[in-house]
Amino acid sequence: MSLENQGVDQKSLRVVTGNKTAWSDVAAECVCFANAAGGSLHIGIEDGQRLPPADQRIDRDLLTRLRKRIGELTVNVDVAPEMIIASNGGEFIVLNIARSVGPASTADGRYFQRVGDTCRPVVGDDVFRLMTDRPGVPWETLTTLEVPLVNANAQSRESLLAKLRSSDRVKASVKEKSDVELLAHYGLADGTRLTHLGVLMIGSAMDRGRLGTAPVVQAIKFDEMGPKVNKWLWDDFTLSPVELIDAIWQEVADFHESYELADGLYRNKLPAYDPRVVRELLVNALVHRPYTQRGDLFLNLHPDRFEVVNPGRLPLGVTPQTILHASQRRNDRLATLFHDLKLMEKEGTGFDLMYDVQLSQGRPIPRPKEGIDSVSVTIERRVKRPEVVRMMAEADARYQLRQRERIALGLLAASEGMTARELASQLELETPEELRASWLGRLLDLELVQSAGKTQAMRYFVNPAVLKGQGLDGKTTLKRIEPHRLRALIVEDLRRYPGAASGDINRRVGSEVPYRTLKRAIDDLVEQGSLRFEGLSRGRRYWFDEGPEK
Repeated sequence: MSLENQGVDQKSLRVVTGNKTAWSDVAAECVCFANAAGGSLHIGIEDGQRLPPADQRIDRDLLTRLRKRIGELTVNVDVAPEMIIASNGGEFIVLNIARSVGPASTADGRYFQRVGDTCRPVVGDDVFRLMTDRPGVPWETLTTLEVPLVNANAQSRESLLAKLRSSDRVKASVKEKSDVELLAHYGLADGTRLTHLGVLMIGSAMDRGRLGTAPVVQAIKFDEMGPKVNKWLWDDFTLSPVELIDAIWQEVADFHESYELADGLYRNKLPAYDPRVVRELLVNALVHRPYTQRGDLFLNLHPDRFEVVNPGRLPLGVTPQTILHASQRRNDRLATLFHDLKLMEKEGTGFDLMYDVQLSQGRPIPRPKEGIDSVSVTIERRVKRPEVVRMMAEADARYQLRQRERIALGLLAASEGMTARELASQLELETPEELRASWLGRLLDLELVQSAGKTQAMRYFVNPAVLKGQGLDGKTTLKRIEPHRLRALIVEDLRRYPGAASGDINRRVGSEVPYRTLKRAIDDLVEQGSLRFEGLSRGRRYWFDEGPEK
């Protein structure tokens, strides 16, 4: 199995040696990593392999040549090659690429971006987005307002310093710094002046307002018919982003409502909105927004859902379809500060947490959406399947499930099962083959999840015995019907209704059977010679072959 992922790629040694080198491809890969979060290029390991050839040896002069050629072929790319001896004795090169300060490009002016485990060109309007997301001088470090350090809000400053010194995520050597040194370490001050980040976090209300892009938050409550019924507004710039999170959580009463769910003789309380999900949404909105763009942060509270709308688009290389696994910083120092204050986990885990909590509480997963100049994330308030809550809690207590296993189990429990392709799509995986590694492996071994079918027809579902024990068995459906039984139903249907279209067969056999599954079964019968057809595409009609039974 290959080691390739968002931060690692592999190339054959032939791309930099021999008569058919591909230096331009190597340069493009380096630009991709530099414009993302950095990474490493393993040169000397073939695609699909984990180790280099055992007899492979690397010329030491190649390391110097690599550094020189990448410098000639790229702009704003910093690389550090090193030779590694693998466990089988073979040698290969690890080319470490640092995250660029400004936008990186090839020497001939082409831009690339790492998306998942692929390198894609950046063209058109996305080039401007790259320039905005990756300026030569980050917005956080600018001191254009000329605000003296002594003008910082004393209370905010002392509170922030105390939280940093009490955090177990801050190294002891950092905690020993003086107040001024600690502020400089986190990019809040540059000499005797506050940076933009410093003004945002510990500046006065007047100076924070002068920034022009300090967050203004509007929380609006709507009734079932659509009109606004309440509104909360934070627009006086008296609060830093850290203080805003606590203020919003405390002041919006809807966040503190709860449900009572029956559990045998007892009733358990379930929050209308889990505080972990709400806080994660607020942290994501405040940390990852583009602070070079104006626009209010809207919190829209509907009777059945909560929606966060943030100005600006997702960072280049992140899409709603890859947001579960993407790790892309827009504001480096702000993200580091929030992490060390224990307000957020490491990058790439925020949506994992929200998926986990929502599914464990019988609710749908968060729904991200990217607009022309905004990003929204919607979470459902109502519990669709209360029985799932107890099943998830008992399974986790008994088997100590990992987060990814809880997510996969929750998705399957909320449905009648999914094909491998459908589940991989829900989990934003490139291929269904990735499911078993860390998502389904133990669930199948523990018999919490079962499978039926093979290859593309593989279907995963929660063990019926587990569902029955929690009252989740419900009515019997044909969703998990075995392929040979489905083919038998199709044959019986065509005996009674010859010349039928596939859609009519689907309706009579059972509309809960996915159309693709039924069509695949029909195609199998045609290939076997059991069915014949006339017409093309949507006009195609089928007959059962009355010859010897197949």
